[in-house]
Amino acid sequence: MATSDASGISEIVGRLLVPLCAASGALVLAGFFFPTLVGEAVTGPAWLTVALVFFTSGLCYIALLPYSEDATAPAAADVFLRVRQTDVRQAVREFLTQHEPAILVFPVLVFAGFFGLQVAFPTRTTGTVDAAAATVLRSGGPLFLAAVFLAVCYCLFLLVGPWGDIKLGGPDTEPSYTYPTYFTLVFTAGIAAGLVFWGPTEALFHFDQPPPYFGAAAGSPDAINGALVYTLFHWGVSAWSAYAVIGVPIAYFAFTRSAPLRVSTVLAPVLGTDGLDSAWAKLVDTLAVFATIGGIATSVALVSEQFLAGINYQWGVAAGEVGPVLFVGGLTLIFVVSSATGIHRGIRRIAGLNIVLFGLFALLVVAVGPRSFILQRGTQALGTYVVEFVPMSLHTGGQWVAEWTVWNWSWWFSWAPFAGLFIAALSRGRRVRTVVFTSVVATSAATMVWFLLLGGTSLFVQQTGRADILAAIAQRGGSEAVAGFPLLSSLPLGQLLMFLFLALIIVFMATSADTSTLVVSVLATRREIAPSATHIVFWGIFQGAVAVSVLLLGGAETLQALAVLTGGPFAVISLVAVGGLTVTWYRNERDHTSLVRHAVRKLPDIQTHHDVDPPEEK
Repeated sequence: MATSDASGISEIVGRLLVPLCAASGALVLAGFFFPTLVGEAVTGPAWLTVALVFFTSGLCYIALLPYSEDATAPAAADVFLRVRQTDVRQAVREFLTQHEPAILVFPVLVFAGFFGLQVAFPTRTTGTVDAAAATVLRSGGPLFLAAVFLAVCYCLFLLVGPWGDIKLGGPDTEPSYTYPTYFTLVFTAGIAAGLVFWGPTEALFHFDQPPPYFGAAAGSPDAINGALVYTLFHWGVSAWSAYAVIGVPIAYFAFTRSAPLRVSTVLAPVLGTDGLDSAWAKLVDTLAVFATIGGIATSVALVSEQFLAGINYQWGVAAGEVGPVLFVGGLTLIFVVSSATGIHRGIRRIAGLNIVLFGLFALLVVAVGPRSFILQRGTQALGTYVVEFVPMSLHTGGQWVAEWTVWNWSWWFSWAPFAGLFIAALSRGRRVRTVVFTSVVATSAATMVWFLLLGGTSLFVQQTGRADILAAIAQRGGSEAVAGFPLLSSLPLGQLLMFLFLALIIVFMATSADTSTLVVSVLATRREIAPSATHIVFWGIFQGAVAVSVLLLGGAETLQALAVLTGGPFAVISLVAVGGLTVTWYRNERDHTSLVRHAVRKLPDIQTHHDVDPPEEK
């Protein structure tokens, strides 16, 4: 299919989506804010369908809007950022010949085998995977803690040290995107819907079952500080550093040493650039594909429960078995269309919408939430976080640490391949210092503000008795998915907040899933070949199919545990990557200036005065 033909079809489809979005949006808004106007016109499962039609048509329309490829078009397209257009016969032929056979076959067989075992031997499969995960987290705890702490220290060194001055791609290379767009893409791709899923919940769980490190009694006022501190710890600079120590080596070797833009490029100092076609390199890329699909599919399954819980809370709609399929189908359509249109169209635009909704929601919570409580407790928690950061990072004792801290570090490392590769792809033309500041400092700041707002508000509402969120969770069998809705309904403007919250669930998940679809397509395609639209559609649908299978057959937590297990290898790979990059830079990048020296040079020269000059010796 020619590009002009594809643009014409996109324009026609876009025009059809506008009235569909407008009609369904009018119904959804009326159902939220003016339910008496709707009456019995829309009832039961129809609300789920209407809501999905509204969000799906709206986001797909945004992705399909035309884009003018003028002189300001992203220069970083290359293999990673291009999506080729092909006809059907050529697409089928290319699909079979241009995939890496092992990377195409292995994930498909593994997931098929997993679901086959889950159907045939559900109890035994779950028990085996859970036992393996528990063993890895318990025995590998010191490894994960050390890897994350080293990642934080290394990122701090890159921020202030001389190597932060290295420009990826050479001194004359310009960035592909403006800085606001760069931050938006990095932040929304790396956080997924965990922000909205755990935002109202994690601090409550730590309040109810306090971390032993602080020794507070469960449910006591003293437990509030420890709950917020550990929430910040699990979502702050430690977590995001895992992405940076994978992304920076990939970006350096890809843009400075002409290595392929793949996860296995972190092994370039060990294997050499010519050795990145070896079996070891392909094994790393294959493992990255499996970890990405498992992580995204699990997240899609979890947020589907959260979205359906919100629909049930708002309109009393029981989703049944069809509801999850409808939700995942709609979400899959969104991220497939977004990824197929490319970074400069769908991915960038939906990420921008995501940031707007994120900021609007946060401002509303500030306006109607317990500001004095959040300010007081948040300031205290931030202070404790800074003071106790190193001891908490090295604290290895107890089952609580294994189940929460080590599990989180393994989960972040399992996401590091796709997030790190995407960060690398966006970073050509930027200095290493800017990459680290954006992917660690700026993203952590946004994340921690969110958790202080949502977590602090949840703790205030729970402690004051405005809503019993923990009881609502217990009534749903311990499912965290429902936590946000009793919280928001207890606040002023609760209906507006719930509407925005539902929108954030979809948009946050779409912005990670479209990125992961593109990353998997790149990894699965032979090197130096841009993935075609067929590749992207296949991998997007495959991720959606895995998520639907999880919801229908069960085993979401088991698949999540499998994905978490891949965090171990990538924790080790991150150590190899940091060591190899350090040796390479020590040998070849010794003429750069540290941030401290930059600051000293900008200080004004101090001129001495003859009145204070020492007398000349005679």
